[in-house]
Amino acid sequence: MNRHRRRVVIMGAAGRDFHNFLQVFRDDRTVEVIAFTATQIPGIAARRFPATLAGVLYPTGIPIVDEQFLEELVRQQHVDEVVFSYSDISHLEVMHRASRVLASGASFSLPGPSQTMLHSRRPVIAVSAVRTGCGKSQVARWLVQRLAADGLRSAVIRHPMPYGDLESQRVQRFASRHDLERARCTIEEREEYEPHLESGATVFAGVDYAAVLAQAEQDAQLIVWDGGNNDFPFVHPDLHIVLVDPMRAGDETTHHPGEAVLRMADVVLIAKSDLVEAALIERMVGAIRAVNTHARILRGASPVTLDDGATIAGRRVLVIEDGPTLTHGGMAHGAGWRAATDAGAGIVDPRPWAGPELARIFAAHPHIGPVLPALGYYPAQIEALRACIEACDAELVVSGSPIDLAALLHVAKPVLRARYRYADVEKPGLAGVLREFLRERGLA
Repeated sequence: MNRHRRRVVIMGAAGRDFHNFLQVFRDDRTVEVIAFTATQIPGIAARRFPATLAGVLYPTGIPIVDEQFLEELVRQQHVDEVVFSYSDISHLEVMHRASRVLASGASFSLPGPSQTMLHSRRPVIAVSAVRTGCGKSQVARWLVQRLAADGLRSAVIRHPMPYGDLESQRVQRFASRHDLERARCTIEEREEYEPHLESGATVFAGVDYAAVLAQAEQDAQLIVWDGGNNDFPFVHPDLHIVLVDPMRAGDETTHHPGEAVLRMADVVLIAKSDLVEAALIERMVGAIRAVNTHARILRGASPVTLDDGATIAGRRVLVIEDGPTLTHGGMAHGAGWRAATDAGAGIVDPRPWAGPELARIFAAHPHIGPVLPALGYYPAQIEALRACIEACDAELVVSGSPIDLAALLHVAKPVLRARYRYADVEKPGLAGVLREFLRERGLA
């Protein structure tokens, strides 16, 4: 054991943890990273962070262990510090984890933006949120489409989702569905990448974000950061847009690092403002102003359209929703449920037909309503999703997932897609902010 180096464990969920290691710890000879811990995402523990990415100080790589073994790891390995590196977790739960660490004898820390943000030679627009499922990606798509209409080449850099082989996922460039298939992307990855590809954008992601950024800069005049969960960007933004969700009013300052993201925002966008009363919006404005006095506050809408919506009134419908929005995002349902109920369908609760894989998800997240989360982190989950759809007593499926699930799952039941997009509801709105930003940088 080398007691001349500070012994560190990084707590994560296959994304922010790896980035923090590469930016802060990889080449620091005063530190020895003993392990990563993993949570939130199934199947990401029991791997190794490879030596090819870890660098010369880690010739055998770094183990990734399940977070449940945190205390044992700290005590047995004489760990000096545990570094918290994942997102969309309540402030209370962060401190519960801090208490576990402190009781085991180690210090607890949170690396900040100045330590972890990269700097780009291109202008960067970042889209973040205070919770998972606020509508970041539809805003990012809207931005990319507006930039393209102005003749500007932008590249989307997506928050990491490296759930497979980390070496092969070091730098990923997606320009077509074939690229997604070749990379064996999970449903969760497809939900973030495929809608951008459908609108003609190129998406970059991976593990080593210095290399990801360098490649994206070669393709584009501007970078659009499409954030994950409620994390702050990996790349320093020149314009930082942060979404809050009136369907979860009060969550603006309850989760980490969503509150920090809200406090650093240049623009706060109240998404889905078309779905709530004006009085609630005004209360949210007050809550935003209490922590951020400088940001511009805008209102936006998330209109949903349903394929053949007129045909489903009175019919038995199974609703499928984006998985992470329901799980660690804490939502009971999403766009699919809204579209189906607005069309007058009868909602079929999938739980009686949920096999063991899905039953575990419902048990772990009892807040989920009568909808099916589109989870597919590994083949058994995808098969469980397909089996539940086929077995349930529904005539057809309404999918609120942003991807073409029917093409991926090949189910017999008809699948109607509920598609949602961003729309300004005031002038000059986000369009005006974008025009002003481009003028300031000589791009308009």
